Amino acid sequence: MLERIKAALPALPPAEQRVAKLLLVDPRAFASLPVSELADRAEVSKPTVVRFCRSVGYDGLADFKLKLAGSVNEGVPFVHRAVEVDDKPADLIVKVVDNAVAALLHYRNDASGHAVERAIQALCHAGENGRRIEFWGVGNSGIVAQDAHHKFFRLGVHSGWCSDGHVLLMSATMMGAGDCAVLFSNSGRSRDLLDAAETARKKGATLIILTASGSPLAQIGQSAGQVLLAVDHPEDFERYSPMVSRLLQLVAVDILTTGVALRMGDRLRPVLQEIKRNLRSKRYAS
Repeated sequence: MLERIKAALPALPPAEQRVAKLLLVDPRAFASLPVSELADRAEVSKPTVVRFCRSVGYDGLADFKLKLAGSVNEGVPFVHRAVEVDDKPADLIVKVVDNAVAALLHYRNDASGHAVERAIQALCHAGENGRRIEFWGVGNSGIVAQDAHHKFFRLGVHSGWCSDGHVLLMSATMMGAGDCAVLFSNSGRSRDLLDAAETARKKGATLIILTASGSPLAQIGQSAGQVLLAVDHPEDFERYSPMVSRLLQLVAVDILTTGVALRMGDRLRPVLQEIKRNLRSKRYAS
């Protein structure tokens, strides 16, 4: 966005150029200042600020600031805090997408490659030796656990998933050395997951924990022999419908699945091709 404005600078009228230069000097301040202060700093009128926004392709100052915030901020506020009751559908699109993109970029920059490597090694070792790989999560994270199981069982490993507290504890009790349990939790404070994690750890299983840094579950993931894949985000874990946390967890699952599939090599290709052939019979002909 800033590069486009910089390129358009010579074609703007002199007064609008001053607004553009003010923007390019400090984009974050521009996004937060009221129009009166922007006009004063650029030494132009308030209508000139609005005309500048329209000249570079936006509906007005409000629309320009909304998109600018998503472009330059290191983090976009969680959508439920940013959405207003009078937001139009176009505003919702921008806020939801910007929030998701910012969180994904933060995860890309902050994720530990060393921790991911350890997780892939543990999963490959379990898969190649016929050990169990279990995916656990409750509530919203249970959906992610199911998705992870759906991806991994196609790799020919002994995979399962669970989201019920009682079954989680039974599954953890039956774990052993060489098995892997992959735990998903937005808050890292679910009693069911904490109990299952402690039980599985005592049984000698390797835990791969995807949760928020500093949470009780994360502390288990940081203990000897376990793997913590920190998934941090600006989302309030007490909200009813978490979105960004689910997206980040799903992306992490894709990273792990891809890493394991690459390590397992060419022997997977015939199996995956056969699965695709068999699934064609379940589709209507075009």
